[in-house]
Amino acid sequence: MNAPKILLIEDDASLATLLSLELKRKGFAVTAARNGREGLTKLADNGFDAVVTDLKLGDIDGLQVLQEAKKGQPELEVVVITGHGSIDTAVAAIKSGAFDYLTKPVEPEELAIVLGKALEHRSLLGEVRRLREEVKGKYSFEGIVYAGPQMQRVLDLVKKVAATEATVLIEGESGTGKELIARAIHEKSPRRAGSFVAINCGALPEGLLESELFGHVKGSFTGADRNKRGLFEEASGGTLFLDEISETTPALQVKLLRALQEGEVRRVGDNHPVKVSSRLVAATNRNLAKLVSEGKFREDLYYRLKVFPIELPTLRERPEDIVPLAEHFLKKARKKLGGSAARFSAEAAAALKAYAWPGNVRELEHAVERMMILAPEAAIRAEDLPPEMQPVASAEAKAAHAAQKLEDLERLHILEVLRECGNNQAEAAKKLGIGRNTLWRKLKSYGIEAKGR
Repeated sequence: MNAPKILLIEDDASLATLLSLELKRKGFAVTAARNGREGLTKLADNGFDAVVTDLKLGDIDGLQVLQEAKKGQPELEVVVITGHGSIDTAVAAIKSGAFDYLTKPVEPEELAIVLGKALEHRSLLGEVRRLREEVKGKYSFEGIVYAGPQMQRVLDLVKKVAATEATVLIEGESGTGKELIARAIHEKSPRRAGSFVAINCGALPEGLLESELFGHVKGSFTGADRNKRGLFEEASGGTLFLDEISETTPALQVKLLRALQEGEVRRVGDNHPVKVSSRLVAATNRNLAKLVSEGKFREDLYYRLKVFPIELPTLRERPEDIVPLAEHFLKKARKKLGGSAARFSAEAAAALKAYAWPGNVRELEHAVERMMILAPEAAIRAEDLPPEMQPVASAEAKAAHAAQKLEDLERLHILEVLRECGNNQAEAAKKLGIGRNTLWRKLKSYGIEAKGR
């Protein structure tokens, strides 16, 4: 690992020498500059990880150095050094983007610790930025794999509703990608800079779900040892995704309706409302209209949720998408599992398209991972597919198999009756309801001779 590159701007030669030596002993690569202008020149020519600058320099002051540095490299961390009489200036430096400040006399050990924290902070910001870009790519329209018109129609709806504040209800079977669409709505909306907060309403009991959604105050129930913000508050300024909304109880549905209508929530155990500004996207794999007619879901909440409905097609309804999706998951699986398979054989692809996929896209992704583990060659063959996805036999082959099975059953039955009749063909034929000559011909075809009495 390369040593972190530090630019030290200090016009006090003895202090600059001391700090440079000590920082180098701590594993930093240090470049020194004698004044602000020299520091800015060096900063423009080299890729530094952090800057340490005195606020009082011979030419331009450290605050100007800080502002110029952050203007050109916003991610650069800057630590400032100040005398005791200029703390106000140091505070101004923090407001301008400095990571921290140290007062003179500076202890090299303390400076090394502060620089370590500054570099860690920079690394975390970089990781957050990378993850944000990854999420944006994954959940943008470009990250949704499809080839047929069904998903195109869905994405056209997503594009239209994302720019609004409308509540969205996503309906579709389990595994169709409801959360993927919810995230795409968030990423394409003006709220994209806010949080996307998701919860499965069917995964928690009513009391715990209420606390998760609305929060609670200290002492409101056993174990509530502190105040806790709910997910409506956490998602304020962003999007709250309530998956499996159909699993909520009538009592909780009343509170959800109030939160949507009033734009406020009340934490468990608290009488004071808290204003929230979270956009709601809900999803269900059940028929909410049917649940309403059965009295199992509140009608007023249903219509409040169904401002903009989006229905996701099942995978069996979008056969054009099966192979492109499988190839997409194959690339992911190869990266994740390190397998060698890079494509599907024509027979395997045909079998994938012929399968009904009751578990939809989620089942396809898991199946592809299994195939990657089992496939010994560069291409996934039909025999590498799970048994339920194996190509079915032809109609002729199935008919021949059925006929053979029927013939075997008839043979066993005739022989059993013949045995019961002591090999008496006349008696056996009568019991079987067939002529004696017919029985004789069948026994001959079986290679059996039976003598009558």
